[in-house]
Amino acid sequence: MKSTPISKELIQGILKLRKPYSHKGDYGHALLIAGSEGKYGASVIAANACLRCGVGLLTVHIPKNAEEILQSTLPEAMVELDKSESHFTAIASDVNNYTTIGIGPGLGLQLDTQKVFKELLEVYRKPIVIDADGLNILALHSEWESLIPPHSILTPHPKEFERLAGIWSTEEECAGKLINFSRILDCILILKGHETKIACPDGKLFVNTTGNPGMAKGGSGDALTGIITAFLAQGYTSEEASLLGVYLHGLAGDIAAERTSEFSMLPSDLIDSLSEAFRRLL
Repeated sequence: MKSTPISKELIQGILKLRKPYSHKGDYGHALLIAGSEGKYGASVIAANACLRCGVGLLTVHIPKNAEEILQSTLPEAMVELDKSESHFTAIASDVNNYTTIGIGPGLGLQLDTQKVFKELLEVYRKPIVIDADGLNILALHSEWESLIPPHSILTPHPKEFERLAGIWSTEEECAGKLINFSRILDCILILKGHETKIACPDGKLFVNTTGNPGMAKGGSGDALTGIITAFLAQGYTSEEASLLGVYLHGLAGDIAAERTSEFSMLPSDLIDSLSEAFRRLL
């Protein structure tokens, strides 16, 4: 199955320079819904990556117990507290005030979390980014797939995609499933891993050319969610946000590996390398 490599030239043709006379309102207001007891770090990683990729404003919806953690580590982010101390149970504000939403990192699979996730899909109709437990909730409730806003971006790793679309035996069969699932949902599908693949509803398939095995650590996917959410909030199309996010995420990972080695690099090192990744594209 024919695929297009994601090249530096392709990304440079998409990335927009910041306007000299712009203000924070020009770059979107994103909402990240992430974190549950034992996984509050996922919200910190996703939020940090989102802020590092140019979003104008960021609000993070977290359980009450995570407030001190987030406020002390990321003072640039605004915080919206859930009524629960430990997990996502309610939409606390009018979500339609946000430019886009990223949901899933460290979210958990509690029954009330599943219920409010469905409510979110019912009331918010702009493209969103769904990752991790957001995808696992969809796998438990395939009948909710029709509620996903058109042009949303789903970012499964292979096991999560298997839960959504079934098993495959060859790379070609996997690519076919990606494209077919993307077309059915009218969403972008990003299959994370070695040579991350991006499938679009019109049948296009892209393969990433950046990244390394040092990124195979918990938290790397949370960073990708934050990065893509930032680009979507800034007005890029879903396809553009996906291409930019995947390539930049991998490039930052490569820079982090140069600095620290593939063995010792952390997702936080990747996030710290985003500034250099942007410089190499400009």
